[in-house]
Amino acid sequence: MTNKYMYFIANWKMFGGLNSLNSLHKVVKFFKNFKKNKSIKIVYCPPNTLIRPMSKKLETSQIEVGAQNCHENETYGAFTGSINSLMLKNVGAKYVIIGHSENRQAGETDKLINLKIKSALKSGLKVIFCIGETLQQKRKKITKQTLNKQINLGLKKINNKNKVLVAYEPVWSIGTGLIPKSSELLNTISHIKKKIKKTKVLYGGSVNPKNISELNSVNNIDGFLIGGASQDPKKFIDIIKKTYN
Repeated sequence: MTNKYMYFIANWKMFGGLNSLNSLHKVVKFFKNFKKNKSIKIVYCPPNTLIRPMSKKLETSQIEVGAQNCHENETYGAFTGSINSLMLKNVGAKYVIIGHSENRQAGETDKLINLKIKSALKSGLKVIFCIGETLQQKRKKITKQTLNKQINLGLKKINNKNKVLVAYEPVWSIGTGLIPKSSELLNTISHIKKKIKKTKVLYGGSVNPKNISELNSVNNIDGFLIGGASQDPKKFIDIIKKTYN
């Protein structure tokens, strides 16, 4: 695993004020020493309110910043409360998470996700494209059909897939502490990689220091999308360390 380029995406969700940025120095200090012999990429995706100050704080660290979602409109418009990809890039974002299950559950459709991805790529952002099945879909044994549909519609007419990272996040795992069996995860990640050629595939869903070794035993994973555990610098650092042990 040490020769593999690994991504560690920190999704802060609805968390953090300006004081929260003080904890970043621990990760910056760790990363400065750790990355010398490792192929590693760290990306923080805080709330929109923190993108600019976080970008400034991390500008000399080689740790990058992303956003958690964007509006599909490519230009300014009458969309009160919304922020598009151009605006995100303007304040320092280089990545954007699109299609997270929490947003899908709030009403985002595959068609809307497709428009958002197109807009983000056109603006020059890299996309972290989330896909995953619900517990009901898993029990019906239609995980692969579900993922195929999300991929086919979400990436429809998108040619520059090399700018897209896929994050497989089983919905039933997020926030529950449960993770797929290693054999299931290996099989699912392999399926996604066959479906989308030459694309990095990350795993997300209750990633924490206790289960990272088990997850890391699945050797076709290219990194992790980390939620709650990424808000704590010690846990986040532990996850990275244990990935390479």
